[in-house]
Amino acid sequence: MEGNKTLASTTVSNRDLKPPNKPIYQMKRNIWKEMKKNYSSYLFLLPKLVLFSLFIAFPVVWALVLSFQEYRVNGSIFIGLDNYISVFKSEAFMIALKNTALFTAVTVPFNIISALVVASLIFPLGKISQNFFRSAFYLPTVTSMVIIAMVWRWMYNYDFGLFNHILGWFGIESINWLGQSSTALWALIIMQCLIPFGVGIIMYLASMGAISNTLYEAATIDGAGAIKKWFYITIPLLKPTTLYLVLLSTIGSFQVFTQIIMMTGGGPDNATETLVHLIYKTGFRDFEFGLAAAQSVVLFLIILVFSVIQFRMLRHDE
Repeated sequence: MEGNKTLASTTVSNRDLKPPNKPIYQMKRNIWKEMKKNYSSYLFLLPKLVLFSLFIAFPVVWALVLSFQEYRVNGSIFIGLDNYISVFKSEAFMIALKNTALFTAVTVPFNIISALVVASLIFPLGKISQNFFRSAFYLPTVTSMVIIAMVWRWMYNYDFGLFNHILGWFGIESINWLGQSSTALWALIIMQCLIPFGVGIIMYLASMGAISNTLYEAATIDGAGAIKKWFYITIPLLKPTTLYLVLLSTIGSFQVFTQIIMMTGGGPDNATETLVHLIYKTGFRDFEFGLAAAQSVVLFLIILVFSVIQFRMLRHDE
């Protein structure tokens, strides 16, 4: 009998521990109560929410709707998937995609690796030296890309540019860096690679500071040198930071625009045409807003696919 009572009491206690299933309307009522309770917080968020809705959410939704239409001033016409078919049949879009992919494939790995190496060299220094180099490498990040592009356009100038002036010291003939198809895109890639990735350096330095010194001390006891510590401790523990920076750099490189419009305009012969610059020309030069919207949606899907692949390859397994 006592065993049965114990079993019954245990059963009752287990039932009591199980939370009851609340109806959906009751959950909604609780959420509404919480919102009313913290209404002042939501009032502070309201201006930002309105701006986000007007300038980000609504344009994105409208671009998706517009991609299925032939836009006209006196009224748009629904044309289904015709714009998307035109995108994939367009030779200009494929050239822009190839150029953007090459630009991304070279600049993203170079920027990530260079940021990691520079951060690793700065981290052992004293606090004053660290602060100096942080400021020095981060300064180009806050400088307008328009100004940077104008400086590099002068350095690439055929007649009086810095690079051709240096080549002249060695008796090498001047190169039309931005005026010929074989060098124009690579000139832009070199420019992007030589601009310090300040955000990456700052984030790597912050992440390195969070790594416990006991790991390095244990590795030292085991006889590991500086290079082995870097490869087997530092780099693996920086994997979440690397994932974030790779995603950030990939999205930014696929959206490269300012350098193109300021230095080459997509030429010569579409050698430096990129996806965003092509979208800009399609919409604001040719006034084919439906086709430009379809190109934008395709670009979004390409970035999404690359981001998912990179996330799965570099995600940090706990």
